[in-house]
Amino acid sequence: MYQLKKVRMNRLFGNGRCLDVAIDHGVCNEPSFLDGLEDMSKVVRLLAEAGPDAIQMNYGQADLLQDLPGKDKPALVMRIDMGNPYNRTRHREMWAVLQNAHDPIAPALRMDAACVVVNLFMLPDEPGLFKQCVENISRVGQDCEKYGMPLMIEPLVMQPNSERGGYLVDGDAEKIVTLVRLAREMGADIVKADPTTDPQDFHRVVEAARCPVLVRGGGKADLRQVFANSYALMQQGAHGMVYGRNIYQHADPARVVRALMAMIHDGVDDAEAWRIYSA
Repeated sequence: MYQLKKVRMNRLFGNGRCLDVAIDHGVCNEPSFLDGLEDMSKVVRLLAEAGPDAIQMNYGQADLLQDLPGKDKPALVMRIDMGNPYNRTRHREMWAVLQNAHDPIAPALRMDAACVVVNLFMLPDEPGLFKQCVENISRVGQDCEKYGMPLMIEPLVMQPNSERGGYLVDGDAEKIVTLVRLAREMGADIVKADPTTDPQDFHRVVEAARCPVLVRGGGKADLRQVFANSYALMQQGAHGMVYGRNIYQHADPARVVRALMAMIHDGVDDAEAWRIYSA
């Protein structure tokens, strides 16, 4: 199965780099995430035409990508878990569960996914949530090995909900590195990691992962700053990005994809990426 896993990894990382556009936000139960995703058929079609390396979706929407004709469409990355830490208010019970508890990666196999992705939440004072994530990964990891399916783990270190309303990214390098190391210990083939507060620390995340590291985008931000941060992180060894709202919530997502693809695959800097976007 090692060879089959390698084949799937090659669909994502043709030259060792990857742009994965995440539009799997429907399972987060957070209305603000859905702005720009109202017409999923249109979004998928436009993104596929823009040509990122992959599009990240859930099983219930994956047919929109896989039904597109042609052999050059983006690879499918399938989200196979869901949780409730994304809302502004703290829930009485925090949870993270697999979407298909009986056979977690069967939907990804049926839809010919190149990879599956699972969260590893580290929230203040939520040890039960962390334990659920570890159990999810432990179960999924065995199936991934059995069927040759690459496993992307998403370690998320978050600030207390009381800080600014909602669990937001904690960019503390020490915390991120520690959780990324745990993801690798549990068998991650790919790590989707938050950026460190100081981009110059991100090389430590890459070193801890010992596998391809893709930067998580988070909430929508000023695009010039997104490009500047992305270039700095690429210079620290990132292998690409998993960006959602910073692509699909912009007026012209295809131009954002083109600019980021040039940065990831051609090595252009943030100024040139902005020129490509603006052209």
